[in-house]
Order: sequence, then C-alpha cells, then structure tokens
Amino acid sequence: MAALETIEAESGPHPQASILILHGLGADGNDFVPVAQELDLDALGPVRFIFPHAPVMPVTINGGYRMRAWYDILGTEMQGVQDEAGLRRSRDMVEALLAREEERGIPANRIVLAGFSQGCAMSLLTGLRHAERLAGIAGLSGYLPLAETTERERSAANLQTPIFLAHGSFDDVVIPERGTATRNALQALGYEVEWHEYPMGHSVSMEEIRDLNTWLVKVLGAH
Repeated sequence: MAALETIEAESGPHPQASILILHGLGADGNDFVPVAQELDLDALGPVRFIFPHAPVMPVTINGGYRMRAWYDILGTEMQGVQDEAGLRRSRDMVEALLAREEERGIPANRIVLAGFSQGCAMSLLTGLRHAERLAGIAGLSGYLPLAETTERERSAANLQTPIFLAHGSFDDVVIPERGTATRNALQALGYEVEWHEYPMGHSVSMEEIRDLNTWLVKVLGAH
C-alpha cells in the first residue's frame, strides 16, 4: 500500500497537536489550506496541519473519469451501493497517517480527524474505528458510510470522542437529509454530536469556520 502524499503546515515549532483534513471528491490537499489559514488556534500552542491527497482512480458516477477520490461512487445515493473495498483501503491509508503522527510524538488524544464530503465520510469511518481515543472528529457536508457496520466495528476508545457535524441546508450534492440522518444515527449510538446547519450549498462558509474554530479550541484545549 503506497503512502498518501501530503501537504503539511505548522503554526510554530514543536507542534503539540495535529489536525488531519481530508478533502472531497475531485479536489486535493490544497483545497483546505485556505480554510486552515482562517483558523485562530493560537490558544492551543503550535499545531500541525496535514492535508493528504486522495489516490487517483476512475469514478463510476462520472463516467469512469479518473480523479482524486477516497473511494468510488458507484451510483446515486438512492441506489445505496457503496464501494466498501475502496472505503476500507482508504481507511488503512488514513490510519497510517495517524500512526505517523504518533511516531512524531503527537498522541492520539491530541489529534483531530476532519474532512469535507467524501473526506467527512472517511473521517467518520476511520475515527469511530480508531483503536485509541482521538481529540475529536469533524465532518463537513458529508455522511456516515458503512453505517450498518458501525456499531459492530466501532472502537470502545472513541465512544466519548466529541463529533462536530455541519451541513448546508441547500446542499444538492449530499442532500441535507443525509447529514441529519448521520447525526441521528450517531446520537442513537451514544455519541456526543455538535450539529450545525448553514444556509449554503455544498461548500464551506465563514460562519462554519468560526464554529469549527470554537469547537477545535474546546476539544484540543481540554487536554
């Protein structure tokens, strides 16, 4: 399994926390660099940001066109067919990045796993199953993949991990109902979910960034 290429940025020497941000379909790690630059996390001390590039693969719903994707999209969401093999393969790659942070001296409880759209799905898939407690999981404009296996496969270590979920009420790519269904499913499993909805489409807003900022300071400052 090839390691994921990443972009990294540190807000100061000897970071004390890491934030891993996974992009959406067809984008790459550069997509969320500007968002990270809007965050004010000075209260936390130096932070390392990691922006991985998903592998390039053919995407079925886009006529087999090759693009960066964490997994294939096999059909419309109404058909409910998921690329389980692709999801699990990318989960292993994200796990390798989490392991590398620990090797570099950042314990799991100082790591936030975040993502947008497909990246949100990967953050939830990986974070809920990660063997050690993470500081938090943030999912923007996405959904819970392999929902039916979550309860069976989840890690006891992350049962209390705070989850930030946000969605645009006009999202026509991942419809808002998928966001609220994800929130409801996670709450039914006992997770602490902070839910936000914004009057926007499949995008990120400044209000959302501010709310995410507040949540990051809370979950990483509680150490």
